[in-house]
Amino acid sequence: MLHLADVDLAQVASLLAEYGLTLSLVADGVPIPGSYWGDPEAGVIGSTVHARRDTPVHSLLHEACHLIVLPPERRAAVHTDATDSVAEEDATCCLQILLADRLPGVGRDRLMADMDAWGYTFRLGSSRAWFEHDAGDAHAWLAERGLLPPA
Repeated sequence: MLHLADVDLAQVASLLAEYGLTLSLVADGVPIPGSYWGDPEAGVIGSTVHARRDTPVHSLLHEACHLIVLPPERRAAVHTDATDSVAEEDATCCLQILLADRLPGVGRDRLMADMDAWGYTFRLGSSRAWFEHDAGDAHAWLAERGLLPPA
């Protein structure tokens, strides 16, 4: 499992900032604010993604993407639980895979392996199978909102 300690935090913060988000790094051993799954998983409050060095990268990207897919007026009210639909959850999973390619040392292949190891579940059995063969609706949802990152 790839953790934040394994990647360049400045690049992570820069990527989040492109979407109007802030990375708040929490000290080791301190509870992570806004974490839906509990420590060491990332948390969200408003436009801030909270994480520690032991937070898995897939978790940080997933929670950040929950905020990215929300309109600003909904984003401001988020605390811990950021989604209210299957379409948003699918778009979040799709976008986190796409954004993994923007982080050196991460990439979609590693991210999808970590998603599967963590226990994400998809109808086709793996994140890769879902992303390559069943995520058309999620891609279209992101495209309609101008949220697909540059190729």
